[in-house]
Amino acid sequence: MVPQGVAKGIDAAGATTYPVGMTTATSIPPSTDRILAGVVLMLGFCVTAPLLDVAAKLASSSIPVGQITTARFVVQCALMAPFVWLMGLSLRVPRAQWAALLFRSALLFVSTFCFIAAIRVMPLADALAIVFVAPFIVLLVGKFYLGEDVGPRRVGAAMVGFVGVLFVIQPSFAAFGSVALFPLGTAVGFAFYILVTRGLSRKLHPVALQFHTGLIASVFCLPVMVLANGSGSALLDPVWPEGIAWLWLFGVGFFATVSHMMMTYALSLAPSATLAPLQYLELPVATLLGYLVFRDFPNALTLTGIAIIIGAGLYMIHRERVTARQLITERAAPPI
Repeated sequence: MVPQGVAKGIDAAGATTYPVGMTTATSIPPSTDRILAGVVLMLGFCVTAPLLDVAAKLASSSIPVGQITTARFVVQCALMAPFVWLMGLSLRVPRAQWAALLFRSALLFVSTFCFIAAIRVMPLADALAIVFVAPFIVLLVGKFYLGEDVGPRRVGAAMVGFVGVLFVIQPSFAAFGSVALFPLGTAVGFAFYILVTRGLSRKLHPVALQFHTGLIASVFCLPVMVLANGSGSALLDPVWPEGIAWLWLFGVGFFATVSHMMMTYALSLAPSATLAPLQYLELPVATLLGYLVFRDFPNALTLTGIAIIIGAGLYMIHRERVTARQLITERAAPPI
């Protein structure tokens, strides 16, 4: 549904990423076989992540957004629990990390809710294209708030990416009104989710982190569903699913879990600089599925915006790779 941190730092599922050609700061480059497996898993992510969006959009025709969001996390928690047990992972969380873990889960809850609320009426490709501004937000926050070293070319690419988002929002806002701004809420929430994850990923195993996220977000969601029962809210008042709606609700959690685990393990096998450009394949896959399932297809202005976003994102990834190579070269150079 949403993009990973680009080229270095953290991926969306919580795995640590590294400079070009390196699996850790001091390890040897991964083998060709491992890189190929990582690429295959990342391509799997690009196919399965939009299926989550399709299932959510199908469910939204009869199920409130809040209930779909709740199902996403409840199913994720239930699916991850056996893996935690089989892998013998500890679920202990250091006391100092609880605040960050709670904040991370809240951010993902808000991001998911906003996105499902958007695709309830918007085409998948339009909403997802706006969400792809998240890596640009991460970069700008890193530069101007966290004081990270980010060059002017990458800042320029981020600005161009925002222009592309405006191209997508303009026709969407005209057609759907203020709901077109919901994907921006997803982008902002997910950008800060990535930043919070940077610290947590070094303290918790990615699988355990996924389980805790599903559990905590479920704890957030379930009381809201109970309190909203009978309220008449179109977004929150739960209903009893009928027929195939049960399958759509399960699909939301299933495809969310599978896609994010694919990304996690892809990044453990191959350099993130190799994998990051592949994630932009999620946009054409979402466009194709949107057309095949819902007969939605972006107009010319939206397609222009999508092309600008992809171009700016790929250029930013390119600059990350150049910077990483320069850093590795400088560290390898003998002292004068």
